Amino acid sequence: MKKQRLVMRTVILILLAAAVGYTLYANFTKDEVERVAKGKIAPDFVLTDLNGQKHRLSDYEGKGVFLNFWATWCKPCEREMPYMNNQYQNYKDQGVEIIAVNVAESDVAVKEFANRYQLQFPIVIDKDQQVMTAYGVNPLPITFLIDKNGEVVDVHRGEIPTEELLIELLEKIKP
Repeated sequence: MKKQRLVMRTVILILLAAAVGYTLYANFTKDEVERVAKGKIAPDFVLTDLNGQKHRLSDYEGKGVFLNFWATWCKPCEREMPYMNNQYQNYKDQGVEIIAVNVAESDVAVKEFANRYQLQFPIVIDKDQQVMTAYGVNPLPITFLIDKNGEVVDVHRGEIPTEELLIELLEKIKP
């Protein structure tokens, strides 16, 4: 009787381990970036900026949105920030908003970074990484180009190495 219980418990344990293993495998082998791909509607979110103002993606309907995920420790992110800052006012007046989503860093670190580069565009912090997860962000930087209807027009993975390329990307989402 004891031997039969031991066999049954072992079988149940193996089945549970297999189910957990499969779930982990299925979640980690998905192409994360494909969660939000070209032609799909960008998931809505609400994040707070460094001034305490809430930003909801759907509030920008009718405008193009240049949604950039970044971190202060990311050197490629750091190199593209001045280009974004240089073009912010020009494109904001043309109906394109730049929103920089910092991934789970402290307010102090992000404010210090923003002040060092005198960044003018909205910087929001994804403290619990829910937006990062929803967008399948990995690795940084990554930029989602969202048109006036909320559809992803393009996804730029990696650094934007020149201001000319940044302008090309912004032109894609100009309403």
